[in-house]
Amino acid sequence: MNIKLNNQILLYLAIFILFIGCKEEKEKQAYAIKVYQTSYAGDNLKILNLDSINRSNNNLKKVKLEINPQKEFQKYYGFGASFTESSAWNLATIPKKLRKEVLTNLFNPTKGAGFSLTRTHINSSDYANNHYTYVKDGDESLNSFSIHEDLKGFSGDENEQVKNIELIEPSYDLIPMILEASTIDGADFKIIASPWSPPSWMKTGETKEMTNGSLLPKYYPVWAKYLSKYVSAYQKQGINIWAITPQNEPLHNHDARWDSNGFTPEQGRDFLKNHLGPQFVKDGHLNIDDLNKGVKILIYDHNKSVMNNYADATYKDTEASKYAWGTAFHWYANSELKENNYYAEELDKLQQNWPDKGIIHTESSIDIDAQDPIGQYWRESTDYAGKFIPFETYAYDIISDVNHGTQGYVEWCMILSNEGKPNPYDNFNSAPVLINPETDEVIYTPLYYLLSHFSKFIRPNAVRIDSKSKELEGLIYTAAKNTDGSLAVVIYNNKNESIEVSMDVKGNNYTTTIEPKAIQTIHLKELKK
Repeated sequence: MNIKLNNQILLYLAIFILFIGCKEEKEKQAYAIKVYQTSYAGDNLKILNLDSINRSNNNLKKVKLEINPQKEFQKYYGFGASFTESSAWNLATIPKKLRKEVLTNLFNPTKGAGFSLTRTHINSSDYANNHYTYVKDGDESLNSFSIHEDLKGFSGDENEQVKNIELIEPSYDLIPMILEASTIDGADFKIIASPWSPPSWMKTGETKEMTNGSLLPKYYPVWAKYLSKYVSAYQKQGINIWAITPQNEPLHNHDARWDSNGFTPEQGRDFLKNHLGPQFVKDGHLNIDDLNKGVKILIYDHNKSVMNNYADATYKDTEASKYAWGTAFHWYANSELKENNYYAEELDKLQQNWPDKGIIHTESSIDIDAQDPIGQYWRESTDYAGKFIPFETYAYDIISDVNHGTQGYVEWCMILSNEGKPNPYDNFNSAPVLINPETDEVIYTPLYYLLSHFSKFIRPNAVRIDSKSKELEGLIYTAAKNTDGSLAVVIYNNKNESIEVSMDVKGNNYTTTIEPKAIQTIHLKELKK
């Protein structure tokens, strides 16, 4: 009797332990998982049905990632692309309803990409319809200063590329585009503003209007006031500039074909220390006691391959450094990135030497193949920089940048025509969105979807978190934690075979299979306890 009773007790105890174990296992699950994929095979941010993925294929290479949400690194400010006059012109050629659809797909984080970090140009750039500034020639007092050029709309006579194109809304322009983007449901973006060139009358050594040469030192104080007036004028339009760079590509001032201006490291340092910084403080744009509270000044704004020499000149000077929030950089020349490990060592050096300074990628672009604007991203392309595969290069560049301290990534023009226009200098780029201004066809390029894998799921104020695995050539990844507790793990598979990826997060295992030549974002949403 006692033996039977003891056996029953043991049985009940075993069942109880099994029940508790199952319950604890169920409670242990911390996240719900969704997987989004863009691939060479044709997926465009496709939500995968994980139940249908065959995970029993023992022939697949297997990789295990360990994700540690408790180990945090840099904060993110966002991902996105740039507002340019050329982008605004393309939007002016399509009906209002379609225009809003395009902007929704760019800025709404639920229905679209949710771009959260952007850039624009002060005065004209290579992607403006012609050269322009905000003052009359010779006006050293800046009494004539006006941002009317960014507001006035388009006539259709600006250059040969825009002639005979019907404008649905001629009054549209750069500022109306920014303002309309800000009204999109869920839109939350910051703007970095950069000048390509001061007015020609302030410069010496130009080869043609606003092209090459450099700012005359006697106009440093005038130019500093000019940039401050720009920030104030945009504020009056309801647009807050989050950051500025004193000069776009300061080392590209000898052989440029479009608006440009030279600033050596020493000239950039002195302009910031003696003129721009004090002017921004005086006008209430900059708080040197807390650089996060005002407009942020990002130095350099050129290729990351040689950025440390330029940054050191400013950061080693304490009087100049106190005005600089951080460093901006570009990816050019893109064909050299792969062979130089995407200049990860340069980023590490910058971060190690100046850990209190921010790091933002502010420009990348590729030449367009107008005959194959989709396919060109997946095959070897050739532009002025050499040969490379755009999708691969972008994926590696973004993930490498963020894994080495970068806090935001901005592409150049967010919208161009299907031929990469308008650009009066025959420098035709691709973009996340291409519009045929004659037929109103809208093309979302692979770059749009690739950027979405970051901007849509790694939201402002997210932080990079620790992720590691045994190295597998052809696989690169990063992980982030959002302010709502959700996680985003972005993986790019550059191999010609599928890979099974299992992730260990808080003791839970989540598994996906990533196709060849594909990028995935695994979005892990915290389950309520």
